[in-house]
Amino acid sequence: MGRPLISVVTPFYNTAAYLPQCIESVLAQTYPRFEYILSDNCSTDGSREIAASYARRDARIRLIQQPRLLPQVQHYNCALKEISDASHYCKIVQADDCIFPDCLHLMIQAFEQAETVGLVSSYYLKGNTVQASGFPYPATLLKGKEMARLYLRTGLYVFGSPTTVMYRSSLVRSNQPFYDDSLLHEDTEKCMQILEKWDFGFVHQVLSFLRTGNESISSSFRRFQPDALDGYIIVRRYAPVFLDAVEAAALRKGARRAYYRFLAHEAIRFRGAGFWSYHREGLKTLHETLSCSYVALQLGRELLGMLVNPGKTATRALQTLQRLVIRKDTSKR
Repeated sequence: MGRPLISVVTPFYNTAAYLPQCIESVLAQTYPRFEYILSDNCSTDGSREIAASYARRDARIRLIQQPRLLPQVQHYNCALKEISDASHYCKIVQADDCIFPDCLHLMIQAFEQAETVGLVSSYYLKGNTVQASGFPYPATLLKGKEMARLYLRTGLYVFGSPTTVMYRSSLVRSNQPFYDDSLLHEDTEKCMQILEKWDFGFVHQVLSFLRTGNESISSSFRRFQPDALDGYIIVRRYAPVFLDAVEAAALRKGARRAYYRFLAHEAIRFRGAGFWSYHREGLKTLHETLSCSYVALQLGRELLGMLVNPGKTATRALQTLQRLVIRKDTSKR
């Protein structure tokens, strides 16, 4: 039996500054049998020309032009539709990220532990920080439901981003569109959906690099603290799927309390309309509305805690003042 074919997919839009490093990281893989699909979402900064120059030099690259500018998730779904019917595994590499040379090789090894593996991940570098630490060593294979329960109970986040994981191609082909663009964090939820029926493989090495601080659609929302909302949504939606009724109910109740404590803390920081709009829209994906009365209850408890512990209150006030001064100085530059 020959080596399995991997479909590597990079959707891009105006990422000329990072695209060459991304493409070269794929071409530098120690595992050679892959097709590389580059999908241009009507870029205007020369990204298409960069992709075209690589496509002329390497027959494994296929450049696709989207006929019109698409929302990000729709673009990803269109690009994923192009993978070969013969490919065994599918690896997205986002255009501002890159992968390390043994990424494809080691992820295939993780898949080939069992035919039941539908999703593989690894440690990854986010900026200058290694992420996904805490996965039980030396395990390299967990039942999907066991991995999901581990995430729900401990918050161990091994999914990273689309760049961090690899999918079994049959799952990509049989689930179209692959990502649900009605969801706030469609990639995380896709991982949880896969774990309902498939097992999880893990590589105990750093295999990908996620860039931080760059201009992107997702980075524009970082100031709204999306991780708190993401965690709450995952627990509310998937605790009943992977846990027994008693544990799921307790976990959901605790997650709601923790999330609203977070909102109360942000209210003290006088968050603007954009912050509250973001969280209201996110809660709609659960068919929930933001409870102002529960925010007020948690806010009262937060304020009471400040009165009981004035030293802690003073420290927080100083930190807030420092943030405001830094923000003001930055705006003048």
